[in-house]
Amino acid sequence: MSQLLEKAKDFVVDKVANIKKPEASVSDVDLKHVSRECVEYGAKVSVSNPYSHSIPICEISYNFKSAGRGIASGTIPDPGSLKAGDTTMLDLPVKVPYNILVSLAKDVGADWDIDYELELGLTIDLPVVGNFTIPLSQKGEIKLPTLSDIF
Repeated sequence: MSQLLEKAKDFVVDKVANIKKPEASVSDVDLKHVSRECVEYGAKVSVSNPYSHSIPICEISYNFKSAGRGIASGTIPDPGSLKAGDTTMLDLPVKVPYNILVSLAKDVGADWDIDYELELGLTIDLPVVGNFTIPLSQKGEIKLPTLSDIF
């Protein structure tokens, strides 16, 4: 009897481990908006859903770093759902206060861009499996506009 239970357990574990899961990637991070309070960056996250039904997104957590320091972090609760059998583009706004940007002046002054690392956790609710977090990480640089770009 114990062998039968062990085989059943192994079968279930194997099936759950091989279930297709949604996949995600960060496709772009750009300067989005400048206001008196902060600078807003926009990250575009592409998420593919292999299932024939939509999947609710529980939350998106993020940590935006530059020069090895965290400059913005937070969570976005209930940002919507993933389209059934399709790829969904999510826009993630990241607001960075000016007082933190001043501390990045050394990095900006060297090459007129901001080197960044964006860490994301996309938590979705999968049937049978439960909450599942897709970890993402993207490194890159954001070129800042010059006076010749503006005029």
